[in-house]
Parts: sequence; structure tokens; C-alpha cells
Amino acid sequence: MAQSMKKAAAQSPVNKSRKVKVRPGQRRSLKERPVKVSRRKPGQGATRNTKGPVERPPRSFAWFNRVLILAGAGVVLLAAAQAYITLQSIPVQRISVTGELEHTQAEAVQEMVQPALAGGFLNADLQYIRRQLEGLPWIYEATVRRKWPNALEIHVVEQLPIARWGSDGFLNHEGEVFHSAKTGQWQSLPLLQGPDGAARDLVANYQRLVELLAPIGLAVEQLAVDERGQLEAVLAGGMRLIVGGDDFLDRMHRFVAIYRTELAARTEDIERVDLRYESGIAVAFSDSSQVASL
Repeated sequence: MAQSMKKAAAQSPVNKSRKVKVRPGQRRSLKERPVKVSRRKPGQGATRNTKGPVERPPRSFAWFNRVLILAGAGVVLLAAAQAYITLQSIPVQRISVTGELEHTQAEAVQEMVQPALAGGFLNADLQYIRRQLEGLPWIYEATVRRKWPNALEIHVVEQLPIARWGSDGFLNHEGEVFHSAKTGQWQSLPLLQGPDGAARDLVANYQRLVELLAPIGLAVEQLAVDERGQLEAVLAGGMRLIVGGDDFLDRMHRFVAIYRTELAARTEDIERVDLRYESGIAVAFSDSSQVASL
């Protein structure tokens, strides 16, 4: 029994001590080296710890796209520049002039603007051409514009003279003075005279006179203002109105009222009417030296 227990104990795995045989020529270590036991996790096999293939990032072609965009933009700019240069070199082949022209010939307008078109269609200075046209005697306003691809359109508004100014000038509806050698056909217009700078105010007074005198059958042939601002008018038939420089409308309304009641029957005999009174008027008749105060 005892021998069987010793044999079982010798074969039991619990007994970890074992004898190590040393071969001849080998040195025996002073201490017995422990045996390392590998402990693997369940389900983990003995695999070699090797790294897989490294994934490289995809190549970026953004720089190539930028190059294409810049190249395309350059082509577009180059084409636009060439087109602009081509348009600039295109000559103006047609000039049309419209408007009610009585004193200005369309051919003269076309010839006058030709030098300003030497640079081509786009290089034409339209404002310069407009100022040139409005500098002509009978042109009051001009409009100039391009019409694609090679035409120029000019619309002209001529001056409308409402009165003569001095010996060789005219006044338009804005009171602006312009001069022309063609004065023969306009001799029937009323004559306005005054110092430099008085034309605009004189035209305004003339228009008021026309409105006030038209209902009583009187017309203005001449209107003058002196350096002191004193107005004097000559009516059709020779009657002179001395209006003065103050209270223009009050004096004219007074004259119209008295004319209707007292003077209308003797219009041809009236030589002068002085309105420079606070109330009433003084009338000089041509058939005598008598002056009546009304």
C-alpha cells in the first residue's frame, strides 16, 4: 500500500520539481531557471503579429481643376478683349437725323459730326457731339445715341423764337439769346431790348403782357427795359405804355380795367399811357396836347 502511494505521488503532475540532466561540457546554472508558460486567451490561436498593407490617401486633383478654370477664364478674357478691339475699330456707317428741321439741314448735321467719328463706333464721344450740335444757331436741344452695330441716331429740336433781341438776335421760350443771319422772315416778331443779363426777366414780363392784353384786343410790338429796370412797351397801333419798375401786375390790372371802361373807344387817339401812379393813370392823346388823368 505504501509503495503504491509513493508511485502515485511520483507520477502526479502536482510535483513540479524535476531533475535536469546536464550533458557533459554544459555548465550547470546555480539556480534553476523557471519555465515560462504562455498563457493564451481562450479562442486565440498562435498567429504571427504582422501588419497589413498601409492604405495611402487618394491623390488630390484640385490643383489640376484650378489650372483648368484659370485657363478657361483666360480664354474668355482674351476673346472678350479681341471682340472689344474689333468693335472699337468698326466705323460708323450710317447717321440718321430726325426732328422737325426748318432752319437746319440734315446733311449739314451729318457733315459736322463726321470728324468726331474718326475713332470708330465705340470711341465716338456722344457728349461732345451733342455740345457741338447745340452750339449751332438754330438747334435748341440734341440727343445722340448709338444704334448697334454701326449706326448713330441724332434727334434735333430746333429753336422756337418768340421775339427778336436787339439788331440780330432772337429769344426762345426759355429767355435764351441766340443769333442767326436769317432774320428776314422773323421781322414780324416783337422786339425786346435790354442790357446784358436782362433777357430772361424781360421774356417773363413779355409773356405776362401778352396774357393780360390779349382779352382786350391789344398786342405787344416792342418791350424794353433800361438800366434802372424801368419797363416801357409799344403796342400795335403805336400806343406806348410806361409801366415803370415796381408793382407790374397791379399797374397792368388797373390799366386793363380803365381801358375797358374809358379808353377802348379812343384807342387810335391814344399816344401814351403812364402807369407810374399809386392809383389811376395818365393818358396823352395824339390829336391834342391834352393829358387826361383817369
